[in-house]
Amino acid sequence: MKALTIGTVARQAGVGVETVRFYEREGLIPQPPRRPSGYRQYDDGAVRRIRFIRHAKQLGFSLRQIRELLALRADAQTSCAEVKEQAEAKIAEVEQKIQDLQRIRQALVELTASCAGRGPVSACPILEALEDNTTS
Repeated sequence: MKALTIGTVARQAGVGVETVRFYEREGLIPQPPRRPSGYRQYDDGAVRRIRFIRHAKQLGFSLRQIRELLALRADAQTSCAEVKEQAEAKIAEVEQKIQDLQRIRQALVELTASCAGRGPVSACPILEALEDNTTS
């Protein structure tokens, strides 16, 4: 097994060096041993783990959720059903966000339809509606 520098790990994983350091501080990747010079010595497992984290982030998983997935992955007693449950929970979360965004979009469509786009800003129906709905 070849020791990799932080720059090599970052390059191979498709992230920046600061991201590797951040994941280390957050406990998402283990602290690597250091050479006598103080340089970190990573192995290929760090690259795989960072790629896993990056892909999970691209799918919308939070760092807390990624930490849970990594814990499930490391536990030999974990079943695929437990991992599927996490993914299904993420799907439900995404569907809720989509509904929220559709509601926001509809409200904005209605607001912009109420505005002719002429006249002084003091009479703008969009600004008036936002001012009147400060508790939503």
